[in-house]
Amino acid sequence: MQIRTRLGAMMFLEYFIWGAWYVTVGTWLASSLHFNGQQIGLAAGTTAVGAMIAPFFVGLIADKLFATQRVLAALHLLGAILLFLASQQITFNKIYPLLLIYCLCFMPTLALTNSLAFRQMSDPKLEFGPIRVLGTAGWIAAGLLVGTLRLEATARPLQLAAALSILMAIYCLTLPDTPPLAREGRFSLSSIFPREAIALLRERSMAVFAIASFLICIPLQFYYAFTNLFLNESGVHNAAGKMTGGQMSELFCMLLIPWFFRRLGVKYMLVAGMSAWVLRYLLFAFGNADSKVWMFWLGILLHGICYDFFFVTGQIYIDRKASAALRAAAQGLITFITYGAGMFVGSWLSGAVVERYTTTSATGAPIHSWQSIWIVAASASAAVLVLFLITFTDKERSQVTAIESAGAIPIESPL
Repeated sequence: MQIRTRLGAMMFLEYFIWGAWYVTVGTWLASSLHFNGQQIGLAAGTTAVGAMIAPFFVGLIADKLFATQRVLAALHLLGAILLFLASQQITFNKIYPLLLIYCLCFMPTLALTNSLAFRQMSDPKLEFGPIRVLGTAGWIAAGLLVGTLRLEATARPLQLAAALSILMAIYCLTLPDTPPLAREGRFSLSSIFPREAIALLRERSMAVFAIASFLICIPLQFYYAFTNLFLNESGVHNAAGKMTGGQMSELFCMLLIPWFFRRLGVKYMLVAGMSAWVLRYLLFAFGNADSKVWMFWLGILLHGICYDFFFVTGQIYIDRKASAALRAAAQGLITFITYGAGMFVGSWLSGAVVERYTTTSATGAPIHSWQSIWIVAASASAAVLVLFLITFTDKERSQVTAIESAGAIPIESPL
């Protein structure tokens, strides 16, 4: 219980740091520094660059050279310095490099905290869930704090995250020693993404899944980069606090996944997740902060379906398709494709779309045509949804269903 408590505190701090600055950074850049849409999109996309290099960093540094808790402490301490320096800047050419280097430090810590937690558990399947959920609680707490204190349009969230990063760095040094497991052997690309894991993409269903995952992550970046700015400009009070409703619904939907999985299967779980993104953007496009404010809240609360039904279901699908020896590598490959490459392209394109639908007022303030922006995002999500519906087939479930209809065996839960 003591170890679980310590690991839970680690997860809470880890995601509090991320949630404190990432949700509102676009609002600060737009409202206070008057950056354009392209610049805001690129700033939000720094996490995607970090996600792309994280597997290589973890494979080289943490797996082969240094104890995980020491690597975490060093990265968070360096991150604190970088975030504080970024909060002091006022130009894009100075803020962007600092945020980029920070994300190169922070994003690997997401995998490292998971890795450290798994190493200290006797039964990860039973123990990890209750510990990881405290990370979501940390994100929620950060959003509520930033929103309640009305810090969204300021640099204070970055400074808050910097202060918590120092605390996290100190705390990591108190965690149980977790030395590297693979000191022997040389580091190579194949040690991160083995050929066998990449070969999984030769199967049609896996290839379609990977392509669809990459494509759907492009319109997804509209939400992560611009929703807080959109809600603030629409007149929503305490937008950061209200956006935590998405994480609350995520916790609830996580409990429903086994029930829906048994009834829908992989394909239609993924379809439900994609459909929720289309609906969310349409709700944002046609809602307002007055009589139709319920459309904003519903769009936020759809986050549970948007995230869990697509990303969590996708992780389960990969776990089913890959052999036990390749599961970690296959998950890393899909993470690279989605959170890395997909989100990176999405950060650039979402910024370009926002810039396309931005005009300037007489006072020089930017005016965003949010309805047009969200319709573009909804259209892009719908296009990926239709493509996936037409091309994807979950052969494994189809075969089981056919056998069951013949009366041979019953369908069992994939979980």
